[in-house]
Amino acid sequence: MNNINKERLFQNLATSSEIGSIPGKGLRRLALSDEDKVMRDIFKKWCEEAGLSVRVDDLGNMYGRREGRKSLPPIVMGSHLDTQPEGGRFDGVLGVLLALEAIETLNDNGIEPDRPVEIVNFTNEEGARFEPPMLGSGGISGVFDQAYVHSRQDREGHRFLEELQRIGYKGKEENRIGDFDSFLELHIEQGPILEDEGKQIGIVEGVQGISWLDVTITGEADHAGTTPMHLRKDALMAAGEIMHKLETTIARDDVSVTIGKISVSPNTVNCIPGKALFTVDIRSTDDDVRKTAVNATKNSIRDVCRLRDVGVEIAELWETEKIVFDEGITGAIEQSVKHLGYSSKRMVSGAGHDAKYINNLGPTAMIFLPSVNGKSHVPSELTLEEDIVRGANVLYHTLLTLSQE
Repeated sequence: MNNINKERLFQNLATSSEIGSIPGKGLRRLALSDEDKVMRDIFKKWCEEAGLSVRVDDLGNMYGRREGRKSLPPIVMGSHLDTQPEGGRFDGVLGVLLALEAIETLNDNGIEPDRPVEIVNFTNEEGARFEPPMLGSGGISGVFDQAYVHSRQDREGHRFLEELQRIGYKGKEENRIGDFDSFLELHIEQGPILEDEGKQIGIVEGVQGISWLDVTITGEADHAGTTPMHLRKDALMAAGEIMHKLETTIARDDVSVTIGKISVSPNTVNCIPGKALFTVDIRSTDDDVRKTAVNATKNSIRDVCRLRDVGVEIAELWETEKIVFDEGITGAIEQSVKHLGYSSKRMVSGAGHDAKYINNLGPTAMIFLPSVNGKSHVPSELTLEEDIVRGANVLYHTLLTLSQE
C-alpha cells in the first residue's frame, strides 16, 4: 500500500526530541528561542533534502513546497514545532514531521500528484512565551494584524519582532500561505477519549469555542499576626472563594472552567495578600453556552468581591468561536482510515489548534492520534509508536486522495 518509512520517521522524531530536552523525556522549546532556531534550521535542512523549496513569511511561519504536475492550489499540511516550558515530544511536532514523511513517501514511490503539496511550521502556536497562542496562524488568517503580532512581549520584555530577527527567521509578507485546496493538521488528541474507547484515529469535525479572562483582585496587605480576621481585605481569600464558586456553579458537562495561572503580592508567609491575579479559561462546543458562562463568571467574581469589600478588574484576554471543519476533507480522512483497516471516532477538539484559524482561509480538517492517559503539555506526554505509524499512513493516503485534481 506504499506506506511510510517508519525507520526514517522515528529517526527524525528522535532528533527533534534532543533539541530542548528536559528531564523526564520532555521538551522546552519555546517560540523564537535558541532551541527553536536549532529545530527550525534542522527542519529547513530536511525539507531541502526532500527536494522542497523553503520560504519564510513575516511572522516566521516556515513553508516547504513540492510542486505538482499542474498549476493548482496546493494541499497544505502542518502544525508547530514549539512546545510548552515543560512540554512533551509529540504535541504539534508529529503534525510537522508526519507531513514531511508523507512527502518523503511520495518521493520514495515516484508519485507526482496533480496538486503541489506544502508543509508549514507555524510560529508560537503554544502561546507559552508570547500571548495569545496561535500568533503565526492567527496572523496570516486575519485574526491578528502584523503590528499586533510583532509587538507581543514575553515576561522578560523581549518583543516578538526582535526575537524573530535575532534567530534569523523574519521573512517576507508575500511568502504567507496563498490560496489552497485543503489544509490538514495531524495532532495528538491531548485527551483520554480515543484511548478510553479503544479507537486508533480521531476524525476531527471542529474545535470548541474558548474564552480567556484575566482577573485582578485588590485588597489590603497587612500583618498576618496583628490584623483581626474580621478587619481583613484578603485578596487571595477572595480569589479562593471565587475559584470554588466557579467550579461548583459554572463548570458542568458542557462547560469547562480552568484557573491556569495565579500570582499573589506580596507573596510572603506572614503578610496578608493585598493583590491576587489569576486567569480563567472557559470552553464549550456551544458558543451561546460559553458566552452565558462567561457572563455568569463575571457576575460571580463581582459578587464575591463586593461582599468581601475588595476591588476587582476583569479583562477579556482572548476569545475564539467554535468552528466546523470541511466535510469533504473529513470524508477523505474517513475513507483512508477504512482503506487501512483502522478504527476511528468522529469528535470535536477541546483544544485550540492552528487549523482553527486556517479554517478562515479555506477547507480544513484534523486527524487525532491517541494520547496515553490523556496526558499533554507535560514531559510524560506519550503517543505510542504504532499509533504514530497509523497516523502517518492515514495522513499519507488522505494526501494521495486530495492531491489529485
